[in-house]
Amino acid sequence: MTAHNCRFCNAPLKHRFVDLGSTPLANAYLTEEQLKQPEPSYPLRAFVCSECWLVQADAFVPPEDIFSHYAYFSSYSDSWVEHARRFTIMARERFGLGPASQVIEVASNDGYLLKHFVEAGVPVLGIEPAENVAEVARGIGVPTEARFFGKATAADLVSRGQAADIVIGNNVLAHVPDINDFVGGLSAVLKPNGVVSVEFPHLLRLMESIQFDTVYHEHFYYLSLLAVEKVFAAHGLKVFDVKELPTHGGSLRILACRAASTAHATGLGLAKVRADEKAAGFDSTETYEAFQSHVAPIKYGLLDFLNQAKRAGKSVAAYGAAAKGNTLLNFCGVGTDLIDYVVDRNPHKQGHYLPGSRLPIYAPEKMEETKPDYVLILPWNIKNEVVSGNSKVGGWGGRFAVAVPQLTVLE
Repeated sequence: MTAHNCRFCNAPLKHRFVDLGSTPLANAYLTEEQLKQPEPSYPLRAFVCSECWLVQADAFVPPEDIFSHYAYFSSYSDSWVEHARRFTIMARERFGLGPASQVIEVASNDGYLLKHFVEAGVPVLGIEPAENVAEVARGIGVPTEARFFGKATAADLVSRGQAADIVIGNNVLAHVPDINDFVGGLSAVLKPNGVVSVEFPHLLRLMESIQFDTVYHEHFYYLSLLAVEKVFAAHGLKVFDVKELPTHGGSLRILACRAASTAHATGLGLAKVRADEKAAGFDSTETYEAFQSHVAPIKYGLLDFLNQAKRAGKSVAAYGAAAKGNTLLNFCGVGTDLIDYVVDRNPHKQGHYLPGSRLPIYAPEKMEETKPDYVLILPWNIKNEVVSGNSKVGGWGGRFAVAVPQLTVLE
């Protein structure tokens, strides 16, 4: 299925942002049995709409094929769980949330965030499309419904008396094929002075640091404040504050309310990010079309490093069976000829194989058995966490490396 028109405003999509060839789904981890079968792959390209400036993938797979049974569990990232905990404290204090409030989180995953509200006595409801993940959340006492979110779900919740004082959506806005249905649902589920809090990786940071590996099929959009404000305004929402975050290589948290609400003062962050994006040329197609030329040097830098290591008889393992790593490895054509295996803390991924590259996934203890000379950190956004948590690697003379934004062996 190809989107020849913008999914938000329906204008023709004429301007390419990036083309990474044809790749498998980034989170479609393989079993040993599936290694014998042909692996489906899909074009991985993104375009920018010259009317509303929404950057979007032009080919996508039905979300039911991606998210109904999902291998990503938020609780396996310590830094992300701590980020979520701090957010819940801020939200309770800033918006006066208490026992009479209603918090709803969309794409609530395994309850990693809502559990902090539960512990504080604030009523919550998680909306999570993947039943296997929702079941984990229920197991820790977080009420969770396994369903996709949109206008119909919002209407159902409101009819049941569950309109939200705050509705939270972290790293979900990029994942919804029908952005109008989703944002329309956010607007509809709010109480008159309720707040929408949405976090997403910032397109400005993606472009500055050449984070092309964050492009994969599960991401239908690559979001700027410029585009998000247009989408929100079309559904009766106004952004009143923005906070820049270090998560996922540089993200934005936007706070929005109904356009008619006067309950929320405008924060200083809004003008700053608007100005930053204008200075970067986000209202010019040439800015977006120039991005592709920055991607190829990363591919050649990684291949040079891996081939030199192989010629020198050095062994290379990878850390983190992350979606971004799959985009990187598949775009670069890297497989088991250049990297021996990948390790990951998530037991749901262990015993499987990466899509495309087919690297076997082991628990981190595997590194102590084989003592690789180099460990390539695929989720570069948590490289400090990985290095500090795996100090034994240096003990046998191993060294860590990252490939984005350029091949760097860490000291």
